[in-house]
Amino acid sequence: MAFTHIDCFSGPGGIYTGLHAAGFETKVAIEFIQSCCETYSANHPEVHMIHSDIRNVTADDILAYIPKEGVDLVTSGMPCETFSTAGNTSRSFYDDRQFLFREGIRIAKISNAKMILFENVPAITTKTVEKGLKTLIVDILKRELTEAGYVNHKEFVLSAEQFGVPQKRKRYFILACKHPEWELKEPFPQKEGFVTVEDAFAGLPNVIPNSNEEAMSYEGEESSFSKKMKDLSFWRREGFDNRLTYQMPMKHRACTLERFGLLDQGESLKDLFERYDEEERKKLQERRVLPKKMFIKRNYRLILNQPSPTVTSHCLDEFVHPIYNRALTVRECARLQSFPDSYDFCGGPYLTPHLHNDIQDKYEQIGDAVPPLLAYAWGRRIHEILEQHSK
Repeated sequence: MAFTHIDCFSGPGGIYTGLHAAGFETKVAIEFIQSCCETYSANHPEVHMIHSDIRNVTADDILAYIPKEGVDLVTSGMPCETFSTAGNTSRSFYDDRQFLFREGIRIAKISNAKMILFENVPAITTKTVEKGLKTLIVDILKRELTEAGYVNHKEFVLSAEQFGVPQKRKRYFILACKHPEWELKEPFPQKEGFVTVEDAFAGLPNVIPNSNEEAMSYEGEESSFSKKMKDLSFWRREGFDNRLTYQMPMKHRACTLERFGLLDQGESLKDLFERYDEEERKKLQERRVLPKKMFIKRNYRLILNQPSPTVTSHCLDEFVHPIYNRALTVRECARLQSFPDSYDFCGGPYLTPHLHNDIQDKYEQIGDAVPPLLAYAWGRRIHEILEQHSK
């Protein structure tokens, strides 16, 4: 039985990809960033895409594309910039973006959704409405869920590596429904061990920085994870092509390549600043091997036999390949997020400065997405709940 879904703040389609594999049928997606819309529509052409600020989306934009009785699920992964602790000033923002959860509730009411799933960073649980006040954003969210009729809701903090994603990525979820008697549970964690970076990159050939030579075919041994990334049947993407894409080398200056060569697995730019005394550090800075300023989350060399740290929209600058002296390719970042190899990140340029609110390059799209395998785990659990009560 296919249950129906509306995808709010859809990004390039991470949630849809996982839910689709779990048997959901997404009817409508809503996204503000044009490049994400292009990627989403290229991979999921059957979904009605609304390219708009969600605050401007009306019932007329939605109702013609969903069943008359409504949908089963609305997902809402609103932007997390105001809740994240990653930046120095991010949590000082107190603006209307922190109340965008209201749009997910509004869309759920319009579409008569049986259930809502909210997703964000765990730091949302400590964010107050205003500086100096004790009222939390999540307290208002839960109160307004109840006022909208979603009286049964439960909170979860899950980590992606527990669900087959080769990445340590904690996320906060609220699952809500209108029926007090429904038992709301978190997804099943996988029983086998964690998927490592080595598992994630299995079968992907190396590329040489500055060579401009894209790798077009797989090589080397596969892992069970890499096989799943190619399994069109698992992802229900039988009409798509599994050829290798986006294994494209990046351009690095000689001084940057020298810096990468100084890093051991598990080390970052911060470790290099701490390793050398002041005189040695100045000599490296004069040759531009080290930058003038130390960035804590920059140039981390991945550990081969562990999951990666959280993949963000800055993943090109944050990660170094565990073996080779280069940054990661788009496909390698997509593997860490558990996007299938058939996924086409066609929207937007290959790279663009992080200066635009209305465009994202391919690395940014991947880093901001919900890992599809985490969404798949939620899809299986919610499918089970809906199936149990629809009988």
